[in-house]
Parts: sequence; C-alpha cells; structure tokens
Amino acid sequence: MATGPDQQETLLELLNSTPVVNGTVQDRLADPEAARSWQRAHGGSGGKEERRYLLQARDLLQDVVTDSRPATALAPLLTDVVSHPQLSATGVTWQLDVPAQRRMAVAAVLAWSALQETMPGRLRPCANPECRLFLIDRSKTNRARWCSMAVCGNRMKARRHHQRTRDAAAG
Repeated sequence: MATGPDQQETLLELLNSTPVVNGTVQDRLADPEAARSWQRAHGGSGGKEERRYLLQARDLLQDVVTDSRPATALAPLLTDVVSHPQLSATGVTWQLDVPAQRRMAVAAVLAWSALQETMPGRLRPCANPECRLFLIDRSKTNRARWCSMAVCGNRMKARRHHQRTRDAAAG
C-alpha cells in the first residue's frame, strides 16, 4: 500500500466525517448506504465488516490526533498485518498482507503514520473548540490553525475582535 497525497486526502476526509452542523455532531458514515458509497469511492468493497473497522480506525485516529489516546491504541487494527519485501531492478518495495476487511482501516493508519514521519505536527485538529474538523498544514510556516479560514478562522477572529472591543469599552 503506497502512501501519498491521495491517501492523505482520504485520511483527512475520513477524519472529517464527523462534523458539527448547527451545534450537533453528525456522522456522515453512520448511514450504511452512505458509508458503502464512501467506501467504494475510496477503493473499498463497501462491506459491513470493512465499515466496522474503518469507523474504528476513524474514531481511534481522531483521538490520537487530538492527543486523547496514545498512538498505541491503533495496535488492534494492525494485528495480523505483515509486510513482505519485493525486490526488483529498481529497488525494494514492501507488499502488505492485510485481512481484506481491514485494508481501508490499515491504509488510514499507514497514511497517518506517513504524515507523522514526513510532516510531523502538520495533521491537527481545527483550533476552533466548537469544530471537530482536522487539517493538514501544508504552509511553509506551519502556522495554519483553522480547517477553513473562511469559516472557523473568520468566526474566531470576529469573536476575538468583539471581545477586545467589549473589554476596551468596559475598561
């Protein structure tokens, strides 16, 4: 299983499948048909067991990225996953042997791991405490804080401005 920009975007979509809408957490993969469609669109079979592992991976990865759980919490998803070297004229590649129903979940964990290795600290939750979305900061300065500058960034800046104006008037 290769990890690259496509897998990063799939990981981000998976992590962001539980947004807050009108103050309520929504789970875009709770409906079996919506989940089946998402799974198939991202190379999965759409099966029930695959979905179960995918949701487990999503929930654990959300907790790991927000520091609610240690990375070791991902270990059950990697049980019985084996990597075999494949030698060719161009070098060595690694072929994963993964139980079919866990392939998507393992791919998500591997995408997270690759991001940790190649872009440490760049995958993080939105800085808006009312938001449940995540972002991958690809900026040069590594200072992005919001899932969307137009939505969360603007809201938070407006709140700070309002608070400063109110504090100045009270002082």
